[in-house]
Amino acid sequence: MSSVLAVAAATWGVLMALAPLLQVRAMIRARSSRDVSIGYLAVLLVGFALWFAYGASIGNVAIVITNVVALVMGAGTIGCAWYLRRRPARPLPVPSNAVR
Repeated sequence: MSSVLAVAAATWGVLMALAPLLQVRAMIRARSSRDVSIGYLAVLLVGFALWFAYGASIGNVAIVITNVVALVMGAGTIGCAWYLRRRPARPLPVPSNAVR
């Protein structure tokens, strides 16, 4: 039972680590990251780094893998947010049936 729980937890950990893809998709779709807190993401990134270091120090592969994925995704999300803030904002296209 313990090994089944370990596999389930590790799998869910990787899915959680991939969850920022949803935020990246929303930022790209809106062409803006103004509603995203980069500070919050940075705090999470430090946490992922600490958990990675802990997992590595005790030799726990599940903790290491999930937090490596989380680190990469977190850094990518922060990079996307910074990129979108540094470039000039472009207005979203107005639908042709919109009232003006």
